[in-house]
Amino acid sequence: MTDFTTDFTMEKGADGVAIITWDVAGKSMNVMTRQGFTDLEALIDDALADEAVKGVILTSGKEGSFAGGMDLNAIARMRDEAGDEPARGLFDGVMGMHAILRKIERAGMDDRNKGGKPIAAALPGTALGIGLEIPLACHRIFAADNPKAKIGLPEIMVGIFPGAGGTTRLVRKLGAMAASPLLLEGKLNDPKKAKSAGVVDEVVPADQLIEKAREWVLSGPKIVKPWDEKDYKMPGGAPYHPAGFMTFVGASAMVNGRTQGAFPAAKALLSAVYEGALVPFDTALKIEARWFTHVLMDPSSSAMIRSLFINKEALEKGANRPEAPDQTVRKLGVMGAGMMGAGIALVSAQAGIEVVLLDQKQEAADKGKSYTADYMDKGIKRGKATEDSKQATLDRITATTDYAALNGCDLIVEAVFEDPGVKAEATQKALAEVGGDCVFATNTSTLPITELARASDTPQDFIGIHFFSPVEKMNLVEIIKGEKTGPRAVAKALDFVRQIRKTPIVVNDARFFYANRCIIPYLNEGIRMVAEGVAPPLIDNAARQLGFPVGPLQLVDETSIDLGAKIARATKAAMGDDYPDAAVDEVIFWMEGEGRLGRKANAGFFDYDDKGQRLGYWPGLAEKFPRAPEQPDLTLVQHRLMFAQVLEAVRALKEGVLEDIREGDVGAILGWGFAPWSGGPFSWLDIIGTPYAAERCDQLAEEFGRRFSTPDLLREMAERNQTFYGRFDTQTTAA
Repeated sequence: MTDFTTDFTMEKGADGVAIITWDVAGKSMNVMTRQGFTDLEALIDDALADEAVKGVILTSGKEGSFAGGMDLNAIARMRDEAGDEPARGLFDGVMGMHAILRKIERAGMDDRNKGGKPIAAALPGTALGIGLEIPLACHRIFAADNPKAKIGLPEIMVGIFPGAGGTTRLVRKLGAMAASPLLLEGKLNDPKKAKSAGVVDEVVPADQLIEKAREWVLSGPKIVKPWDEKDYKMPGGAPYHPAGFMTFVGASAMVNGRTQGAFPAAKALLSAVYEGALVPFDTALKIEARWFTHVLMDPSSSAMIRSLFINKEALEKGANRPEAPDQTVRKLGVMGAGMMGAGIALVSAQAGIEVVLLDQKQEAADKGKSYTADYMDKGIKRGKATEDSKQATLDRITATTDYAALNGCDLIVEAVFEDPGVKAEATQKALAEVGGDCVFATNTSTLPITELARASDTPQDFIGIHFFSPVEKMNLVEIIKGEKTGPRAVAKALDFVRQIRKTPIVVNDARFFYANRCIIPYLNEGIRMVAEGVAPPLIDNAARQLGFPVGPLQLVDETSIDLGAKIARATKAAMGDDYPDAAVDEVIFWMEGEGRLGRKANAGFFDYDDKGQRLGYWPGLAEKFPRAPEQPDLTLVQHRLMFAQVLEAVRALKEGVLEDIREGDVGAILGWGFAPWSGGPFSWLDIIGTPYAAERCDQLAEEFGRRFSTPDLLREMAERNQTFYGRFDTQTTAA
């Protein structure tokens, strides 16, 4: 056995097949580093130079996976180590990766495509990013029949695109149209679907993976890739072919329709594909490298990578977990079987947790459990679940009205009606049935945790766990510490969130916590503009062009207008003369009085048909709040919507509601879709610069009011020309 590093080993068999096994020590899944590439190249060189080696199999030592991607910090180092020429450092580093993969692809062949040794990729399971780009450079891809495996190129989801040849190779293998959903949407497939799509070549039983690859290697196969043949033609037509041209017209329209031009990676990817399709393969790789470098040099991509990859992963692994013994949840009590409680029961049972779903009436409890049955039925239709997995999940849920069933629960999540009295009564009844080790959590979006904890004799074991709706779709969970919440309760909540595969942020108790504190000003600013006579389409489209999934008016309709009115009344009662949103109330209370409560009533800012589909903005808005003859500039509308949110994030940080800006950025993107391209509120302020941000706030405050006043923290940082990540975060490096 030749042992180059702890990451790669190579064993040469007597039959002439060399097996290179990738197994990064201390990692559950392989991740490629710069040194890893160097070591892989050394093994490939060894195998190609050894006359006794007839071919190579590249596989993984990890059970159920091949590789999870590239260490994005390694890419950051390419840039940082280049000094005054960061783009040159990135381009040269990427071209170095291309050279190694091209060496695998050519495998010792001469200029006439003669000679060479077959190299097969044998994937035990999940292969993502570079974990698929390397196999695409091999001559045949074998995948184990592992339905849990995910195969694809998800880079676009974190603000980049496949830049190690994956873009160029996939397009040449499948054609631009077939490759589009895999590249532009980051679509992941199980092995069988990956084969149907043409991404992998064979799906074989897991216990036969290596043997099937070995048989192929020894069969003397043709290994010249189609694009290295003289007569190669791109599937579906090249850009100058009529069919290919229409593909690119459609792809361009799709990209702009979905991204509104806010995400640089999608446009760069499409440019790399189009330009690369016009030239020979090796030139196309250079074009891909140039566009990849262009994206990596964009501060938006660096911010997205930092927030959606590095920071998100750190939070999911417990970056802010207090020291405490393992708090894995064994038995969960969910109080309230409405939409939220039913969703919490669903995701918990799916994670293998025993669940007691409690409601006042058995009919309601049973209905809550049926939510899981309906969800699993949909999964069965999509091939994501089986009858057996459905039954196993349902068997973990006990629907009941009996509080005694909560006995033995080590965590309870209360999701009853949003009323302090109702919650206090439910809390006391539940705690009377459970042991002293049980942590009690309330799922609330607005009520103060410290006040609710008074219903418990052990406030140190009382915590807020704020799920976002619908629970099964939303990845963020906001954990709220009351004044007396202890470290064990925090650890319990974090361990639970990890079990159900969500992303947690931990914040301190304050009005609206963090997420709603920032969302509400966003909604209110949109409503204010309606009262001012700004055209509703301009308001919502301005937000969408910032990358928000929906505009503020559409979001109000989705969450319901009467809920907004209820929050407004409660806030006004609490704040008294300091209440700042009378102009918003004028619109909201009027619409509530008109019975226009949003989508649920088929009437809100939008009109709806009988099936709940939006038909357009309600004309009655313009009658009550006539359109201003002169509409504001798009950028002004966007700045009002952005600063309304980010200033609340800054205030939350200053007041200690947020303890970690990473949580502020990740929480904003996952919680309410804050402009993902920006990396989050603090990353956006770093992109535009704190001096400009403070100056712009002063302008907005003068024109629109003190809600835009520059916070003292931002003013101080502007005077020092500081960045938020430079001042508050020393634990992550932007890629």
